Amino acid sequence: MDYKKVAQEILEAVGGRENLSAAAHCATRLRLVLQDESKVDQAALDRMEAVKGTFSTGGQYQVILGTGTVNLVYEALAALAGIREMSTQEVKAAGAKKLNVLQQFVKMLSDIFVPIIPAIVAGGLLMGLNNVLTAKDLLVAGKSLVEAYPQTKDLADMINTFANAAFVFLPVLIGFSAAKRFGGNPFLGAALGMLMVHPALLNGYSYGKVAAPVWNIFGLTIEKVGYQGSVLPVLAASFLLAKIEQFLRRVVPAALDILLTPLLSIFITGLLTFTLVGPVTRLAGNLLTDGLVWLYGSAGFIGGGLFGLVYAPIVITGMHNSFIAVETQLLANMAKTGGTFIFPIAAMSNVAQGAATLAVFFVTRNRKLKGVASAAGISALLGITEPAMFGVNLKLKYPFMAAITGSAIASAYISLYKTLAVALGAAGLPGIISIRPDGIFHYVIGMAISFTVAFSLTLLLARKYETTGKETEETGQGVTL
Repeated sequence: MDYKKVAQEILEAVGGRENLSAAAHCATRLRLVLQDESKVDQAALDRMEAVKGTFSTGGQYQVILGTGTVNLVYEALAALAGIREMSTQEVKAAGAKKLNVLQQFVKMLSDIFVPIIPAIVAGGLLMGLNNVLTAKDLLVAGKSLVEAYPQTKDLADMINTFANAAFVFLPVLIGFSAAKRFGGNPFLGAALGMLMVHPALLNGYSYGKVAAPVWNIFGLTIEKVGYQGSVLPVLAASFLLAKIEQFLRRVVPAALDILLTPLLSIFITGLLTFTLVGPVTRLAGNLLTDGLVWLYGSAGFIGGGLFGLVYAPIVITGMHNSFIAVETQLLANMAKTGGTFIFPIAAMSNVAQGAATLAVFFVTRNRKLKGVASAAGISALLGITEPAMFGVNLKLKYPFMAAITGSAIASAYISLYKTLAVALGAAGLPGIISIRPDGIFHYVIGMAISFTVAFSLTLLLARKYETTGKETEETGQGVTL
């Protein structure tokens, strides 16, 4: 491959060097920030053999090239455009400036929660393992594994302790990540999180069940209640902490900064958290959780089907990243919620996108499209749908319509049987390990429905959208049967 030629063609197709503001690359994609995305010659990019797909998200125009190829093309592109090499974080920051207020809010949530997902996933999967050991009738008729084999009781107890840690101390994780995102000291954010779950406070899970102890300070009565498993209170408190710290950095003399700024930041934020911010946001968080649980319980399979229908379009906008905060709240309150219904529906959507893409692989004669569809379809089945959606399904349109139909039907089915997840993870075929034991059977049936409907409907629609071989070979936009 002539990497310099490929870079030159991509540069021309995206509007030339004057339209390119910033560029970086990840493992498989060029990440470009463009002055005006309307200047992109999409047809030219689609004709390029090296380009496996394109999509725009988060203020970045991304060109999928593949592992190894992207590094060499990027080097040539940077030299041709006369731009310095940049990190993906720098390009993200440049792209974020182009986002509207809603997009910036969603990106903020993503920046805070994505780094802590591994801890939440680990805790949730351990919780699922504990459920396997303690669920009746799952593997032994009329008994749980612990009841059938009492020697495993302590093992189950240990696993349960490990599983709960990430949720009991969730404010510490969020405090660290949020303070860093808001421009404050992340370790002060972690300290704030520790303060909010201090063992001297009434455990947040017991709030409302027993009388809360109080502090009586200068006529104020302040409840000594922790925020275990909370999301909104620590987000708001971390934002407040970062802004107070930034203000103090500007006004406190340099000689006293190391002493006074951390002291005043934690004290002022802590006082405001327990008197105002915490109680208000705790109520808001509880209302949000109760509302979602009520909606899921009341709307039933119809609500689940509608959510499955619109999930993929939501992914296109990037707003699905905001679901992480909601799912974290649902998982942290599993005693009330039983788990999260969002993850299983996301899995139905991802499997449907993968099935539709694999159907295109079987019907197309376009070699480039066939190559993209095979890899992208498998990737979507494993939980990563961007290559499938942006590289195949949205371009052809009808596979996308087939996929959201399959997702809607499968989501309605799993919602009918109240299929919930106890952990986050890969929302696709591997997601079975995140599902509550009593919902595993229906989750598998749901995936089968999602795959079958999306795959079959794509094959049927392909006949309606049959195009000439010439159009297919030149643009990759059509399918020849």
